[in-house]
Amino acid sequence: MTETPLKDSKFNNWKFSTDLDNVLWLSIDRAGESANSLSMEVLSELSTILDVLEADAPAGLVLQSGKPGSFIVGADVREFDGYDDAEAASDGITQVHRLFNRVEALPFPKVVIIDGYCLGGGLELSLCFDYRIARNVEHTRLGFPEIKLGIYPGFGGSARSIQQAGASSAMQLMLSTRNLRPGAARAMGLVDELVDAHGSLRWAARRAIKQGRKSRPPGQLTRLQNFAPVRRLMARMMRKQVSAKANPDHYPAPFELIEAWERYGDDPQRMMVEEAERVGRLITGDVSKNLRRVFFLMERLKGFAKKSDIKVRRVHVIGAGVMGGDIAAWCVLQGLDVTLQDRELKYIEPALKRAKSLFKKKLRDNARVAGAVSRLIADVDGKGVAKADVIIEAIFEDVEVKRKLFADIEPRMKSGAVLATNTSAIPLADIASVLKNPGQLIGIHFFNPVAKMPLVEIVYDEDTDAGQVAKGAAFCGQINRFPLPVKSSPGFLVNRVLAGYMARAMSMHLDREIPIEVLDKAAKSFGMPMGPVELADTVGLDVCLKVVTLLGGESAKREADLLQKKVNDGELGRKTGKGFYTWEKGKPKRADADFSQYAIEEITDSLLQPYFEACEAALADGIVEDADVLDAGMIFGTGFAPFRGGPLHYLKQRGAEQ
Repeated sequence: MTETPLKDSKFNNWKFSTDLDNVLWLSIDRAGESANSLSMEVLSELSTILDVLEADAPAGLVLQSGKPGSFIVGADVREFDGYDDAEAASDGITQVHRLFNRVEALPFPKVVIIDGYCLGGGLELSLCFDYRIARNVEHTRLGFPEIKLGIYPGFGGSARSIQQAGASSAMQLMLSTRNLRPGAARAMGLVDELVDAHGSLRWAARRAIKQGRKSRPPGQLTRLQNFAPVRRLMARMMRKQVSAKANPDHYPAPFELIEAWERYGDDPQRMMVEEAERVGRLITGDVSKNLRRVFFLMERLKGFAKKSDIKVRRVHVIGAGVMGGDIAAWCVLQGLDVTLQDRELKYIEPALKRAKSLFKKKLRDNARVAGAVSRLIADVDGKGVAKADVIIEAIFEDVEVKRKLFADIEPRMKSGAVLATNTSAIPLADIASVLKNPGQLIGIHFFNPVAKMPLVEIVYDEDTDAGQVAKGAAFCGQINRFPLPVKSSPGFLVNRVLAGYMARAMSMHLDREIPIEVLDKAAKSFGMPMGPVELADTVGLDVCLKVVTLLGGESAKREADLLQKKVNDGELGRKTGKGFYTWEKGKPKRADADFSQYAIEEITDSLLQPYFEACEAALADGIVEDADVLDAGMIFGTGFAPFRGGPLHYLKQRGAEQ
């Protein structure tokens, strides 16, 4: 390597060298950060670098990351809050457009090496290069997550991705926010070449520079998607698909993107102008601000997983019912070895069957599915207890049976292992009283369905060892779940809040004869992903019965009786195919209802009153660390409308407005 024309310049976030062929190797390595993001300082330094390259051109340019296994995760979300004025935000976006246009216009071969996450602004910058090479490994992903933040790609991504990959593929990628594996990104045209785990990215990049390789444009049929009549037809279909999942009043960003493309998809420069104007308006709106708040709340929960360095390899789950079996399957899916225990093999076999179906759905590769199946071991005798790093009890809610079980486990578990119960409502001390070391027991409370619910409550009381809580949280982080430390009390946090909410729905159904479809619509009109009745069916009416009985007491007797009748009839909700709804292919069948005769807003207010009151009471009782953590728990544990930023945040904002 030789010195570059940039040798006298000092940069905090970029490193560079020139090889003997006068190819400049430019590495982004953001100072003081574990991952690269495009902050204003990073982009300002890039502008200075471009000044030099435009004046003294090298033979070629290779962009890579200075952080092993990680590329660029996007723009620096922390800086978004610096914009309060839509016009100023649009001006800032326009400046980035000009910067990226300069990259695209450099008159020599340009190659980018992608090894790790290439998201948002990172992918938008990559699309300015002639040729993209990706490491074909599990940790490499490409995508546009901006919709989750209440905006859409604003650094030229909406225009360039459509020109590169075609309208249908690019729009679906932006609207779905899914991350692509390298092979899928190559098939779409966002990546031009793949290098396996043992191949040389550097060699591939040098070859691409020497040969002047460029991305292939999409074919003629794909380009036809941008013709105006086709755009109008496809835009209608896209709106219909998005509307089935998102209310445009609650989440305007995807609809803004669709409208911009429908009107100007054949004009990349006008798409850029629309990006600046629309994203500038969106990024300063309340929805985007609240969704960014949710992003930071998520990071707060992830932080709890970083307080212990435990590395879990083996998990032992006791109880092969729906919850225990699904916990075991999820742990296997995350790469762990799991032993699953129950009284007889016949109780374990249905869980093994469900697990295999999950593996097929998630892994989509016969060899990987077979590997996952081999790591889930039926263990009637409980031999896995002695080797497990984490032991999770997930049997039925009977405190005496749980005590007997834990008294048997304690002498057989290895030193340093995490001992946990998945109880949904029983106070920790009631179970731990039989242990010689009661402080080692924690709650690791998953929610149903395990594969979809991202939150796990880590339950502790005044006698719990803090190190065990940290280990439990770290375990959750390892299996890709958000840990929420909660103080042990009846219902903990999530069930405490949901109990009154679901009981209110049942009382309104009983007292006012409001159809369940109307109750669920009222909740969804507020922004909940599902209504309280559908939620009860999803959680399981047997679980709801235990929670309502424990937390509601005599005041919820009618609601408990209603649930008890359903349970007695074997109607437990989604898992049995019938509860309040009849379920077909995982979806509830809804009866027709005349919604116009109901005051939906009044019903919504009545439904949510106990929800909000329980949140305020839980905070006052110190169930969680602070209001932000509670909001995070409610968003990720109950699906509280994300665009509202959390229940306590919503109440605060509503109070300020009033």
